[in-house]
Amino acid sequence: MSLPEKYFDDLYATSTDPWQLGSRWYERRKYAITMALLPQERYRHAFEPGCSIGVLTEQLSARCNHVTATDIAAAALGHADARLLRCGRRNAVTLLHRSFDMSWPAADFDLVLISEIAYYFDASTLRAILDRELPRLRSETTVLAAHWRHPVADYPLTGDEANAVIGATAGLHHLGGYRDDDVVIDAFRIGSAQSVAARTEVPGACRE
Repeated sequence: MSLPEKYFDDLYATSTDPWQLGSRWYERRKYAITMALLPQERYRHAFEPGCSIGVLTEQLSARCNHVTATDIAAAALGHADARLLRCGRRNAVTLLHRSFDMSWPAADFDLVLISEIAYYFDASTLRAILDRELPRLRSETTVLAAHWRHPVADYPLTGDEANAVIGATAGLHHLGGYRDDDVVIDAFRIGSAQSVAARTEVPGACRE
């Protein structure tokens, strides 16, 4: 079970930025924490499902050689396209009209950013998506999950529940995270739990 496409189409029909992603300090702060938790300085190819109007997509494009970003709402993709053109990053991003529960558009991602989208699916559907798609990805791929913690009547899961389902995926190792009353953000890696300091050979870091 997931929220229908019309739910999101209706939101964008009444506002170009339904969650005020481009204007709220809360969102700017959350994105800064999200980007700070990425355990690698750069990535080759990031996947951002549910990109909305492209605020986080723009920031990702500065850390990645390429970003593939998708959304279920065509209007959101139109706004993301305009934003990326304005900031000169459009060539670094592929925008696709797709739902998160469809087959992911590539298997060479080394970063998957699941931000404010997993709670739109019930636990069994989310489990099925992750079990189908994550094994296709290469070892050392970063998976980062960021979700609103307050309950929303329309959403099948809370943010904590969504991150718990993601964290329970076989082969996914927790690297660290952040949580406060409002948001939970967790960083994972496929196949390895090695810390940033150990992986980058900082003297004194334990290597396992």
